Amino acid sequence: MNILFLCTGNSCRSVLSEATFNHLAPPEWRAISAGSKPAGQLHPRAVALLQRKGISTDGYYSKSWDDLPVTPDIVITVCGSAAGETCPAYLGPVLRAHWGVEDPSHLLGSEEEIEAAFEQTYRILRARIEAFLALPAITKQELDRIGTLGAGC
Repeated sequence: MNILFLCTGNSCRSVLSEATFNHLAPPEWRAISAGSKPAGQLHPRAVALLQRKGISTDGYYSKSWDDLPVTPDIVITVCGSAAGETCPAYLGPVLRAHWGVEDPSHLLGSEEEIEAAFEQTYRILRARIEAFLALPAITKQELDRIGTLGAGC
């Protein structure tokens, strides 16, 4: 099964999701990530966070949804709503869900505040991925429910 984590820039949230999913999932499931307007590079704080968590970042890069190596079975958008962020709409015949998380890379504040925002984003995404992997059956209703986990953090 192929899961696509999709956002606009593919430099932070979607890559955190891709790497975390691949770290936790069974080998027959694979996550990829992409963006509608890829930034062209991974956010250094996202890479550092993954490395601190013991999650490999080898082979991950910012890529366009036009260059997907596989056709996804499930597409999960992770864009937030702050600053009028527009989430791309994947139009293929797939199961879709929205797990919106605000982009910590746009936060202005102290080093501690920015690091805390990245940690919170990771915790929310990881909790959602763990809930996904624990599902006895994957349904649209369950995927939508998971997208609300951690929303109040």
